[in-house]
Amino acid sequence: MTAAGVVALKSDAGGRGAAVLLLAAAVLTAAVAPAAHAQAKKDTAVIGMTLEPPGLDPTAGAASAIAEITLYNVFETLTRVGSDGSTQPLLAEGWTVSPDLRTWTFKLRRGVAFHNGEPFDAAAVKFSFERAAASGSTNKDRATFANIERLTTPDSHTVVLQLKSGNPDLLFQLGQATAVIVEPRSAATNATKPVGTGPYQLASWARGSAVSLVRWDGHRRAKDVALRRVTMRFISDPAAQVAALLAGDVDAFPRVSAARSLKAFEGNRKFQVLVGGSRAKTILALNHQRKPLDDVRVRRAIAAAIDRKAVIEGAADGYGVPIGSYYVPGAPGYVDTTGINPYDPAKARALLHQAGKELGFSLPLQLTMKLPPTPYARQGGEVIAAMLAQVGVTAKIENVEWAQWLSGVYGQKAYDLTIISHVEPLDFGNFARPNYYWGYASAEFNALWAKVQSTPQAEARNRLMADAQRLVAGEVVSVYLYQPTWLTVADARLQGLWKDMPLLANDLAALSWR
Repeated sequence: MTAAGVVALKSDAGGRGAAVLLLAAAVLTAAVAPAAHAQAKKDTAVIGMTLEPPGLDPTAGAASAIAEITLYNVFETLTRVGSDGSTQPLLAEGWTVSPDLRTWTFKLRRGVAFHNGEPFDAAAVKFSFERAAASGSTNKDRATFANIERLTTPDSHTVVLQLKSGNPDLLFQLGQATAVIVEPRSAATNATKPVGTGPYQLASWARGSAVSLVRWDGHRRAKDVALRRVTMRFISDPAAQVAALLAGDVDAFPRVSAARSLKAFEGNRKFQVLVGGSRAKTILALNHQRKPLDDVRVRRAIAAAIDRKAVIEGAADGYGVPIGSYYVPGAPGYVDTTGINPYDPAKARALLHQAGKELGFSLPLQLTMKLPPTPYARQGGEVIAAMLAQVGVTAKIENVEWAQWLSGVYGQKAYDLTIISHVEPLDFGNFARPNYYWGYASAEFNALWAKVQSTPQAEARNRLMADAQRLVAGEVVSVYLYQPTWLTVADARLQGLWKDMPLLANDLAALSWR
């Protein structure tokens, strides 16, 4: 009861009618207000992320965390990849393709604008793709756009791509973060002031803490976007991730490192636990530019020293599938190559002794292992270092922050060993990339990959992909560890979350509260 009601009861007899009315109003307010509050739908959410991105331009950086924030939220692409791996229209309403998969014609959606009011049209697509293909481009999928022989725009809402080689994966690739359409005038500042056509805009970025996005009312589907504001909060420590979920500080945590604490969520009706597949590959990368890692015997010895199943237990708490090459079960043309370099410590020691005698190094072989701050890398690094020690390799662990890993390991190749998950599903062509951070160069692989790229027929292409998998497995370009299984823990009332993740994205416009 409100204070006004109490005062009204104390009024004189002549005001009894007013007193009764005030009391009734007070009781009605007390009864109805909580009910109305309970019925009001929540329109904000906090999403957890393990890593903070170095910037917000997915066309200019290698960090997958950029896409986790911006893809389909701030920026959009011609096509959209669904959680089941299918491709659907997004900025392109439809398309046609020639039988040889070399000529693609896209009809663009009309009435679309960028956040700054500039129109989305064929000129923006032309600018975006030519920028991605340019010789100085830092787009990690530059090869996709460099395969465009000619790009024409017959009218403001039609784009025709003439490819050098037919590409059956193009629709999927054009739905990835590296293919977002940018506005020409604002492209240079997208890393800190992103301008796209998506349903959300950047509201704030508290470095080291969180990024906040707000719904853009100018979007063509703004009325269908339930969440007005979404905050992406960065939490790298597994214990802190679990604590934030249990405390309600985070509403959902895709790809959370909570396997050891799942029982706290699985038996709690307040939470939902999603266990889904991925196309990611967790590897022990080897720097071929550092001796003696340029010798295949040393690389094979390192591979033979590592028990993949034990690594999965230690790094991912059992949530993963062993792989023998840079390809995962379920991908087109996959073959099981785990038997090419099986766990064999005795073989590892013999190979190291043989290589040491011929190359002039003594055991234990001294190497450094630089580990980014992800839990799987830090936990897995300890397990792998112990295994290597058993065969005569001392791997000195150096923990580095994410920015240091990107600049020092990925950028400057200043490392011997490192553990990293490559989450892009169609990046087998990395082996043909000149000056890639692995330092691998093979004329044999390049010739084989050129055949893969120029073979549009699925059956023949899959046979070539099988050959490519066996080649990189035999040469131990990296030690291929496992395909991660992604875990998502969220408030049970939050709906629209992806279970399976063919690529890393958080589709915020699909989220809503029950």
